[in-house]
Amino acid sequence: MPFQLEPTFSHGQPARTAVVLCNLGTPDEPTAPALRRYLGEFLGDHRVVEIPKPIWWLILHGIILRVRPRKSAEKYASIWTPEGSPLKVWTERQATLLRGYLGERGHQVTVRYAMRYGNPSIPSVLDELRKEGMTRVLILSAYPQYSGTTTASVFDAAAQWGIKSRHLPEFRFVNRYHDDAGYINALAKRVRAHWMHHGQAEQLVMSFHGVPERTLDLGDPYHCECHKTARLLAERLGLAKERYKVTFQSRFGKAKWLEPYTEPTLIALGEQGVKRVDVICPGFTSDCLETLEEISMEAREAFLHAGGEEFHYIDCLNDSPDWIRALADLTERHLQGWPTKQADDPMELRESRERALALGAKD
Repeated sequence: MPFQLEPTFSHGQPARTAVVLCNLGTPDEPTAPALRRYLGEFLGDHRVVEIPKPIWWLILHGIILRVRPRKSAEKYASIWTPEGSPLKVWTERQATLLRGYLGERGHQVTVRYAMRYGNPSIPSVLDELRKEGMTRVLILSAYPQYSGTTTASVFDAAAQWGIKSRHLPEFRFVNRYHDDAGYINALAKRVRAHWMHHGQAEQLVMSFHGVPERTLDLGDPYHCECHKTARLLAERLGLAKERYKVTFQSRFGKAKWLEPYTEPTLIALGEQGVKRVDVICPGFTSDCLETLEEISMEAREAFLHAGGEEFHYIDCLNDSPDWIRALADLTERHLQGWPTKQADDPMELRESRERALALGAKD
């Protein structure tokens, strides 16, 4: 297998550091052909669907990709913005703001965003960084809770790019930050700000993206990390256990997924006489189809139809200053040991020491 063509190597070239904020992905446009390409890549990932490939290939290409793209395109069209997909808009904005925050703290780093599925892809962003002479890359996942279906898939994409590379950069990966104090604080401030303007609901529902239940039995920590995030957020908000619920959304297929499911839980609350619910999705750091359409539209309708009177969706962290500050703190911790500040440049440190020694000799 031939390797990718590398930039010309020059001795003494300075080390350069990049941070890549990686999110799940989104189609290029809300059309059936675009969704067919996107879903083919997404559902074709063995981390996402662990069915033997020959069987799954027949199901995926023979049934799913013939029916689902049109329906999914209609859903994406309902949330599409003039700037494009909300997930892409927010992720790009987060990367831009993160670069600014790190720059204000004196870090000389390049910050880019990439998508595991769709564009810009992780390999294409790494190609650009290689051309720009990056020698160290921090991969920062947009998923606070670790899951083999998401976080590990980001690692796979970077590793597959590396297989074709002759001169690899030094890599670091941020696997999780589900219990990070800055992340929890940003979530709590988001909820409190909503309560300040709209009052507080009888129930706060924390809805996380679902995964098949068998992944828990096989050792995936996702379920436990979701519950820890929820517990820490509830503690920060001062909520008693009976005032909040943890649920899982976005089921796919007929297998049993993590329970309780979000929409049935909301329906039950409405039927039990709960008049108002607030719903937040802590596992999503950017608003997207799963939050804006599945929760704010479909789940809202289900709750109101079941007898509920008020449904409030609390926005994701998106570009809130508290979240970007927490993201910058998290990034700084994982950059430790890499000289990213001008004063930390090895050549400058050596010259500084030599000047100090020279001044000491004169004295």
